[in-house]
Amino acid sequence: MTGPLGYGLGLKDCSLIILFFSILCTIPVGYLATLGPKTGMRQMIQARFSFGYYLVSVPVILNLATLTGFCVIDSVIGGQSLSAITHGHLTPDVGIVVIAILAMLVCFCGFKILHRYERFAWIPALIAIVIATGTGGKHLSNQAAFETPEASTILSFSALIAGFLIPWAALAGDFAVYMVPEASSTKVFAYTYGGLFLPTVPLMVLGAAIGGACPNIPSWQAGYESTSVGGVLAAMLEPAGGFGKFVVVLLAFSLLGNIAATMYSITLNFQLLLPWMVRVPRFLFAIVITAIVIPVAIRAATSFFDNLENFIGVIGYWASAFVAVVVIEHAWFRKSDCSAYDHEKWDKSNMLPSGLAALGASLLSFALVVPSMAQVWYTGPIAKTTGDIGFELAFVVTGLLYVPLRYLEIRIQKRV
Repeated sequence: MTGPLGYGLGLKDCSLIILFFSILCTIPVGYLATLGPKTGMRQMIQARFSFGYYLVSVPVILNLATLTGFCVIDSVIGGQSLSAITHGHLTPDVGIVVIAILAMLVCFCGFKILHRYERFAWIPALIAIVIATGTGGKHLSNQAAFETPEASTILSFSALIAGFLIPWAALAGDFAVYMVPEASSTKVFAYTYGGLFLPTVPLMVLGAAIGGACPNIPSWQAGYESTSVGGVLAAMLEPAGGFGKFVVVLLAFSLLGNIAATMYSITLNFQLLLPWMVRVPRFLFAIVITAIVIPVAIRAATSFFDNLENFIGVIGYWASAFVAVVVIEHAWFRKSDCSAYDHEKWDKSNMLPSGLAALGASLLSFALVVPSMAQVWYTGPIAKTTGDIGFELAFVVTGLLYVPLRYLEIRIQKRV
């Protein structure tokens, strides 16, 4: 919905941008997932072999903020959906609390139960989406008229797509590590790529269609102004009566799997933040993050789409720089050899790189990234002409800088 309502893009333009940039931005997620089974390391553990034992805390903190933000987004959508079907009797705040706590309980069950839950939870979610589309589908052709977009608008919206997809690369190995080392890399890549790409593109396009129709459908517009995404879903399903309300509840609860899986990765990242945190039981981190998500989500719900644009637009920058470092470390310096990651070194700071090359390359790239940012709260001098090209520059510039800086680091430390 952000394309039409936030950027003034028509359905055709949104669909083409979503398709092209999703094809491109899902690649690093699939690629890094293939390293999990072969290295036996979670994503941020593997990152220690480029960012070092201590400086890896920087991408860990950024990843924690990113994952927490995704939990906030899903909690807001779920909470607003529950509120919409009660016509305000259940406030969005209470709905957010319900969704966040239920997701935490699912997270408590551990990876095996979570994995089984995810295997089947998508089925009722898909059915509910089909029902919602079928019920309100007759209005989707009633699209609002938008002007022909400028290149800068297209690139700015593409940065939003990248900001949603690329950060998944920072946790791809967290789940792939459970696969056997002999697992086919081609299959791991294909399953990961397809698992992210196939649901993302149709749902984003559907969201764009709904957003484009909203201004022309009074009940949808009223729902959007009342409780944002949840209000629109409730308005779409209103003709179905009580069954429609049940479908909205089903859609709200379908977010539990996303939030719980994200919380699972958050608990793993917490243990890497500081060495002593590895001794803290992970369920305590789940409680802490839930306590953070609830108040932040309640505050974010007051201006959801503005906060959504601000958050997703920014996270693509650091994630692109991170991907550039990790990919070049593996493909160039480790010769794409997963056995080059010595398991005896992962928790020994004196045997790992200092991380100065990785962090230095990432930070220096922002000399070009910042002027190329186009956000609600800031537009750089380059972005005023080109649109947001920050994530592209973060990847390219970080990669170019990392190679010479890493060679210098190896020469000084006399080890890879």
